[in-house]
Amino acid sequence: MPTPSSVAALPWEPVNVYEGEEAVRKVVVGATGTPGSLAALHQAAAEARVRDAELWVVLAWQPPGGELGSRNGLGPAALAECRAAAVERLREVLDTAFGAVKPGVTLSGFTVRGTPGAALVDTARDPEDLLVVGTGSRTPLLRLVRPSVARYCLAHAACPVLAVPPSPLQAELESVHRRNAWRIPLDPRELAP
Repeated sequence: MPTPSSVAALPWEPVNVYEGEEAVRKVVVGATGTPGSLAALHQAAAEARVRDAELWVVLAWQPPGGELGSRNGLGPAALAECRAAAVERLREVLDTAFGAVKPGVTLSGFTVRGTPGAALVDTARDPEDLLVVGTGSRTPLLRLVRPSVARYCLAHAACPVLAVPPSPLQAELESVHRRNAWRIPLDPRELAP
């Protein structure tokens, strides 16, 4: 076990407290497979290349019914199935994001049991890390029902947080989905530039 260094430093200077051990620089990003998540994943890969850091992709999962539901008789076999589904989902997300083309950095994927915000903040504990989160589109109803992971990370992270805004194309896609759901006909004048 390395011994602590006796080097005194100012509080704002990063210091490696173990002699002979280099801190692993990493860029941590959450992955869900949504368009905003994929945009954050690509931005995180670019940041990892620039910083010469490892890319850690985290997919948070919870058992059905959350932690309270797992206490009400959800056995180890069911929890193992949930974790296996999370691992498979992470593979799908990484395949969708990068396909056969590798991101150009060391890539590590993690499935973490817990809420997304807490899982990301716990993974990016070192002040030298960078946490990348997608902001997604936040309708008033969605804000009421589900808390913002980006806001949680900005409030609780011990490292810098990069919030990636949603693509303008995502807003147009959501508009088309709403139009289709309400069966509103398309106005041909909207197609003209």
